[in-house]
Amino acid sequence: MTTTAAAQLTAATAQRHLLLHMTANGSLGDEGEDLLVVQRGEGPYVHADGRRYIDGLSGLYCCQLGYSYGSEFAEAAERQLRELCYSPLWTGSAHPSAIELAERLSWIAPVDIEHTFFSSGGAEAVETAWKIARRYHTLRGEPGRTKAIARRGAYHGLTVGTLSFNDDPGLTEPYGPPAIDTRFVSNTNRLGLAPEFADDEVYTAWLLAELESAILTEGPETVAMLIAEPVQNRGGCITPPQGYWQGLRALADRYGFLLVADEVITAFGRIGEWFGGDRYGACPDMVTVAKGITAGYAPLGATLVGTKVTEVINRPGAVLNHGYTFAGHPLSTAIALRNLEIMERDRVLDNVRALQGDLAKRMAALKDLPIVGDVRGTGFFYSCELVGDLDDGAFSARARTELIGDLIPRRLREAGLLARVYNRSAPLVQIAPPLISDRALLDRIAAIIAGTLAEASSRI
Repeated sequence: MTTTAAAQLTAATAQRHLLLHMTANGSLGDEGEDLLVVQRGEGPYVHADGRRYIDGLSGLYCCQLGYSYGSEFAEAAERQLRELCYSPLWTGSAHPSAIELAERLSWIAPVDIEHTFFSSGGAEAVETAWKIARRYHTLRGEPGRTKAIARRGAYHGLTVGTLSFNDDPGLTEPYGPPAIDTRFVSNTNRLGLAPEFADDEVYTAWLLAELESAILTEGPETVAMLIAEPVQNRGGCITPPQGYWQGLRALADRYGFLLVADEVITAFGRIGEWFGGDRYGACPDMVTVAKGITAGYAPLGATLVGTKVTEVINRPGAVLNHGYTFAGHPLSTAIALRNLEIMERDRVLDNVRALQGDLAKRMAALKDLPIVGDVRGTGFFYSCELVGDLDDGAFSARARTELIGDLIPRRLREAGLLARVYNRSAPLVQIAPPLISDRALLDRIAAIIAGTLAEASSRI
């Protein structure tokens, strides 16, 4: 049987038995012909449907090292599994690789963050941050802090709790009222704003004033935490203005809520630093991570917790009634330790820092195309926000269907690039290539996007 035939058989079987995430499963075709079945990878490439593709999204922002370190991770996994296959982090029990990883994370974490609570993924890490925040405030005698603040357009996970922090009716409305009372404030996207907001000082002051007004309206004594990504993924790699994170810290201190940096995507080198917030002077009370912590070689999430918080929740007699069966699994923590070792040894962050300027220039040049309204991002993390054929820059139903829904994703794949194409309120093309990518590959990615969007521009 040929590779293509095997892939078609696998796709048909998937259509009959596998429910995909975030997918209109009933629209994949009777034999799953619209399903991309990824069979193997090497370097920054994956193989599917008998073709090789550039993995322009690092899987799902996970595969920081690409796909050529399998033997090293297999060796670490085999050693761990031969020694200890499972032990819970539960009721006074731990195991060596979780302890070692928690210590290792404290070395690279933001200042005053010394403890780690492990989970199995990013949504669990965010939900953990919420429960720790509630426990912290209750132990301090403020059980009335039951509200959260998040930003418009944000995405922080799909569990029932984390859905509350998502500003996306398509994700939230099917499941009824949110579990957590959340107030949404502006994100830091400047596209379409008044010209004076091009000035960082002016824009930051406006954002913080809006946030403070929301805090006062809700009642400062009711707010438990504010959660934000250093670079917001949903809405298209939205970077903050200078002074923004320092302002968030000041408001958190003034009104007594906890500041949470959601770094599920931005940590572990995505923007050239161990933690994305380091680039912007962030000083959070907690940091949530997942994805790049294991470079995609195993599932793992973590909530990194600051000393201010642990001094309260670790009071003698206080119990943190929260946990997950597979959190901090020995296999996953061993893989994460090897990942950090490889990233340091092979100077992966240095590669991002050395090439991010070139990628920035190539991506910025896309603004010259009529269909590109804005290019945003930093490091190895960029989005093009697209504008359409209507006077206000929106897409007509025809253009949205033909260009965003069909032409752009089809041409990108035909050219050998897997990227993300959002066909929602703000259509986007997004890339997050493996951090081991070289200059030639980044140039190739930018060239494919340029060619695709040039054709799309000609059809508006």
